[in-house]
Formats: sequence, C-alpha cells, structure tokens
Amino acid sequence: MPTLLRIDASAQLEERSLTRNLTGIFTDTFLANAPESHVITRDVGLNPIPAIDQEFIQAAFTPLEEREAWMNERLALSDELIEEVEAAEILVMGAPMYNYGIPTALKGWIDQVARIGKTFSFDLARGDTPIEPILSGKRLVVLSARGEFGFGQGGVRAHLNALDLGLAACAHYFGVAPGHVETIAIEYQEFKDDRHRASVITAEARTRDLATELAITVAQAV
Repeated sequence: MPTLLRIDASAQLEERSLTRNLTGIFTDTFLANAPESHVITRDVGLNPIPAIDQEFIQAAFTPLEEREAWMNERLALSDELIEEVEAAEILVMGAPMYNYGIPTALKGWIDQVARIGKTFSFDLARGDTPIEPILSGKRLVVLSARGEFGFGQGGVRAHLNALDLGLAACAHYFGVAPGHVETIAIEYQEFKDDRHRASVITAEARTRDLATELAITVAQAV
C-alpha cells in the first residue's frame, strides 16, 4: 500500500492559501489514481514544530543506551516525525516562499527530522564527506507560491531563491536523491494580475499531472 506524507507549512488558512490548494489537489489526484494509498497529514503551518534547543541537541547526540528519561521525552516528537517520513514513498510539501527562503514552520520540521543515527550517519573515516543518508528511495514534491517572479533557473531572481536551494540541500535527510525532487511554483502573487492567474492555472494542471504520474508509478512498485 503506497503512503503519501502531506506537509503543509503555510501560515494562511485553507481558503487563502495557494500552497494548501495545491497540496489538496495533489492528494486528491493521487488518491483517485491509487485509491488504496494511505495519507499521513502533518500541518506545521497551523501546528508549528518547536524549535530545537540545547536539550534537544544534547539528547540527540547522546547514545541511545546512555540516555536519561527526559532525553527520550525530548526526542519523542522527533521520533514521531521521522517515523512518518520512513513510512512514506512520496513526500509532498506545501512550501510558500517567505522572505526568499523556507518558512520557519517548515525549517522547524526539517531540524527535527535531520537527526544523527536516525536519518543520517556521521563518520570522520569518510574524510571530507562524513555525512551519509540512512533513508533512501523516496520522492519529494515541493508545491510553492512566490509573491514575485523569476525564481527558476536562469530567472531574474534566481539568485534570491533560498527556498529551493535549501530544500534540495536537505532532501537527503528525507531519503530523497537529487534527481527525485520536483518543484511546482505559483508566481506573481503580489501582482494579482493576469500573469498570476495564468500561473495558478498552470501550477494546478502540472500538480494534477505529476500526482497522476507518481501515483501510478508508486502503486506499480509497491
């Protein structure tokens, strides 16, 4: 049975959020093509993940057999989030661009999931590349919305796009190889003109097509 993990990071409510609309379209289309699938929903926009702190770091870097009870309690949410990633073949993120980068809510989720001994190993015997992912074989779909335009490769604002670069840099923590990240973005949001309306229509169509393609591919593989 295929499993889809849907993560929404928008601070906007459903009726105002472009990215929630896209993740909804993706999920509905995925289920229409693979109705036996299981969907895990994690809304970090409306239910923010606590930021990591000194206690989290201490607990995460303490070997399991040496942890005190409070350490296991401090890592319980992280364990839950990682279990959701482990269970999924497809991760779909509703990730609006905030100030050219990753929303705080989504960054909090990443920091809880990127954990030594759980989603990556660290060994200095590997030389200058000591980090090695533990998870593998997953696909990441990023459904985004941007107030301005030209953030794609070769675009006039590509140099400002810290969102796509940041998510791609962290994708290996989720078991996603570089070639398995798909990004669909609505642009011109702040302009509210015909270009924006056309961008919405195009993004919705691409989202349906991609969800259909991935649902069929994953259903055949599982």
